[in-house]
Amino acid sequence: MSLKNIRLEVMKHLEKDVDQLIDKYLIPIEKIWQPTDFLPDSQSENFHEQVKEIRELSKELPYDFWVVLVGDMITEEALPSYESWLMDVEGVDQVGRNSWGKWVRHWTGEENRHGDVLNKYLYLSGRVNMREIEKTTQYLIADGFDIGTDRDPYKNFVYTSFQELATYISHNRVAKIAKQKGNKQLAKMCKIISGDEMRHHHAYSEFVERIFEVDPSQMMMAFHYMMKQKIAMPAHFLRESGNKIGTAFEEFSNTAQRIGVYTSKDYVDILQKLIDRWDIGNIKDLNDEAEKARDYLMKLPPRMLRLADRMKIPENSFQFKWVEPATLK
Repeated sequence: MSLKNIRLEVMKHLEKDVDQLIDKYLIPIEKIWQPTDFLPDSQSENFHEQVKEIRELSKELPYDFWVVLVGDMITEEALPSYESWLMDVEGVDQVGRNSWGKWVRHWTGEENRHGDVLNKYLYLSGRVNMREIEKTTQYLIADGFDIGTDRDPYKNFVYTSFQELATYISHNRVAKIAKQKGNKQLAKMCKIISGDEMRHHHAYSEFVERIFEVDPSQMMMAFHYMMKQKIAMPAHFLRESGNKIGTAFEEFSNTAQRIGVYTSKDYVDILQKLIDRWDIGNIKDLNDEAEKARDYLMKLPPRMLRLADRMKIPENSFQFKWVEPATLK
């Protein structure tokens, strides 16, 4: 049987538990938070005062903070690319006849709120150039999204397990900075977004755990493949208007590292967490190729940490079109 057919059989085998996993990791629409819970009430007589408070508190937040918040928001707003990518994974029925398609739709529904609430907050803050941000978002969607997973569910679930934990870290750190600067509402907003990302991380990680139980060698090979080629963040394809695809990512990444929101050491830490979570050192019944892949993975974190220790981050901020320094304190 071909690898593709084996993967389809495994996805079909796991599908019987997907509805249960939806109940375990996703929150019913009637119970979960919505963007308006964290934004001024447009029907309230106090709407203008609430907006004024947002604008005043925004003055306390530094330039690099706004760059990171904008980049996080744009990444969340590119959700159409992520949904279409997951719907195309082998074993997922795009028209919703199986539970995997249901998972993708419900996951998308939760993720969609993140971009909504951050977009509206940025607009009300008066601290960013929304038109430039909107153009970057449209470019990110229009340019396409290729993270090297093809239609392979094993590789895709490694990617989502990693990426959801990375977004948890980013949003959680942004929340801490906002709280330190006295912006409790923004801190609460980013904190609750990070909570969603952590739930999603646990869900995708469990998908991988279940695959390891039934197809350990090929799951190990998929993990090895993704880490050898390195995880490409969605923001990897960022560009500002007038520039080529991906040209904004390096400076955005530098900014995030400079203020400690997401660093190269976090990347290594996530890898180690996945190795520990999936108990890679004790997976049984591996073929020779998978044993070599396991050996590579177990040795990878210390090697990457040595590289991370040598990285130098520019001290000066890069001038993005998204944020005008003259408007900031």
